Amino acid sequence: MKKHLLTLASVAIAITAMAQDLNKPFGFCTVSSRTDAASTYEITGGGCYTYPIPESFTGKAITLKSNGQDMKGTIQNAIKQYDIVILDGSDGDFIVSSNIIFERGNKTILGINNARLCTQWSVTEEIKAALEKAGVSKMSTSSGTGGTLPNGEPVSEEAEYNTRKIILELTGDNSESYRSSGVFSLNKENVIIRNITFVGPGSIDAGGNDLISALGAKHCWIDHCAFQDGMDGNFDITNSSDFITVSWCTFSYTDRSYMHQNTNLIGSSDSEKTGFLNTTFAFNWWGTGCKQRMPMARVGKIHMLNNYFTSTTASNCINPRKNSEFLIEGNYFDTGVKKYYGQSSATAVTWASSNYAAETNTVSGYSGKPDTFNQIGSTVTVPYSYDVTPYADVPAAVKEKAGATLYKGETGITTAVVNNPLSNTYYNLRGERVDSSYEGLVIVNGKKILMK
Repeated sequence: MKKHLLTLASVAIAITAMAQDLNKPFGFCTVSSRTDAASTYEITGGGCYTYPIPESFTGKAITLKSNGQDMKGTIQNAIKQYDIVILDGSDGDFIVSSNIIFERGNKTILGINNARLCTQWSVTEEIKAALEKAGVSKMSTSSGTGGTLPNGEPVSEEAEYNTRKIILELTGDNSESYRSSGVFSLNKENVIIRNITFVGPGSIDAGGNDLISALGAKHCWIDHCAFQDGMDGNFDITNSSDFITVSWCTFSYTDRSYMHQNTNLIGSSDSEKTGFLNTTFAFNWWGTGCKQRMPMARVGKIHMLNNYFTSTTASNCINPRKNSEFLIEGNYFDTGVKKYYGQSSATAVTWASSNYAAETNTVSGYSGKPDTFNQIGSTVTVPYSYDVTPYADVPAAVKEKAGATLYKGETGITTAVVNNPLSNTYYNLRGERVDSSYEGLVIVNGKKILMK
């Protein structure tokens, strides 16, 4: 992994009660062992993860703005060619037709000016009405209750079968391309994604894509992002992904979603390989519309630190499952959240006394206040240093700082070295549109320099 000496941009953020630096990665993304604290990892992304980019940066960066059309190819090519991709939202939302593939690791994707990545397809009121008329929300989600679709595709579950059949009949799309409505498929190492709002099509039980799918990704930091209305999930971590930190993010669903508001899955099945999926969730907010998987995990050591839960629709928030180990500390479950913990076949769970819940938990088998939950297995520890913020300080801090709350109203980019400009791409230099139809354009502090 290429390492850079980073000079972090100063960010005037003062939270007296918070223990973690808002501009510094921490947690599992910074280590290479689930037990050995000496086995550290320098996660740098593309060489910088703050904005503006410091003049000391020596890699390649590009700033993209929306053209109002499908931006999947443009963004995917930028990720392939550049170390840092800055998404500037000042010209509107970035629309993507399907998941963007990371062909290389060692990348930073950074949003400024309220950058939003939105799926091109969305669930319509017509679709929701048809699903409701058919009673899909009350159908079985168990394997063996489905059938074969008119396009010949077998589907194992009743709810998914009828959802896909109804949409196929309404749209005439035999290829079911809408099921690819996600944003990122992440399977590389040393990737940082910060300060972006992800907007999905609405959740339905169609076996579709997540807003972000970590599929074998290693050492990734997802920070200060907002996730809304993912089709299958908001952000799922599977396929032996490992050493992931998710910090200061928000997860929610709107009225666009119909069912399957299952926001964060770790481990795709009970047969997931053990020894992977070690993940830190810190200072995140599970809010409106979330019903399950906050997260649900199979395998992995999962550290739940100082997260905030306000979803009154939850049927189960934190859900340890087979072969998982959970350390749960300093989390705040607000008024109205009555089903916030239940486990099944977990290897170990440590529910610390630092958690707070306003309500009595009503998940079957785990009714009562958190102080009545029993330790399961050995005490769970993590191999990195951290502080637990007092739970009383969590709601205010998370409400203020979680989500895409960084780098708003910024203009220009300090340094952007453009060696191989992409076609149909332009750069915004202090309000001036600059088309890049030639090689050798270097942008330094907002000034164009043509290199010969």
